[in-house]
Amino acid sequence: MTHPSVSSGPLPVIPPLLALAIRPLPLLPLQLVLSGFLARILRRHPGLLDRLGDHRRARFGIRPLDLPFGFIVEAAPPRLQVVRELPQGLDAYVSASLANLLALVEGRVDGDALMFSRQLGIEGDMEAVLALRNAIDDAGLDLAAELASLFGPLGEPARRSFDIARDRLTGASRESR
Repeated sequence: MTHPSVSSGPLPVIPPLLALAIRPLPLLPLQLVLSGFLARILRRHPGLLDRLGDHRRARFGIRPLDLPFGFIVEAAPPRLQVVRELPQGLDAYVSASLANLLALVEGRVDGDALMFSRQLGIEGDMEAVLALRNAIDDAGLDLAAELASLFGPLGEPARRSFDIARDRLTGASRESR
């Protein structure tokens, strides 16, 4: 799947006041929604986790630097947990702004370039992170399409709205589509 390129330079971050405002919100509803969304993606892309190979049991900590929470992602069995702080003892930790993390999932930015520009941090088992990156890249995920699939007959208008929101967040130009 070919994605439009994103604008050069850093992607936008969640405004600090918004992050502060959402800090007291309970995490369980978000965890339930995201867990359901992950399960749906895995049903639509059944081989996604096969590419992890020996790292299928790895536990990944994902930290959006501009949000007051993070995620623990496990492949076997598939599980996503939303936490205020990432615990010690995970196999690997990935940190970046939410926009950069979403752009990485869709293959819209180069992870190596983000690392060298210090917009992406990786600690722990680099082989496991590389296996995860390859698995996600091979799946060719389009998060707007995945979200739109939840809306049944309203999926196409929903997809257009999600595309616009994603393009604004990631700085992708409409002309490059």
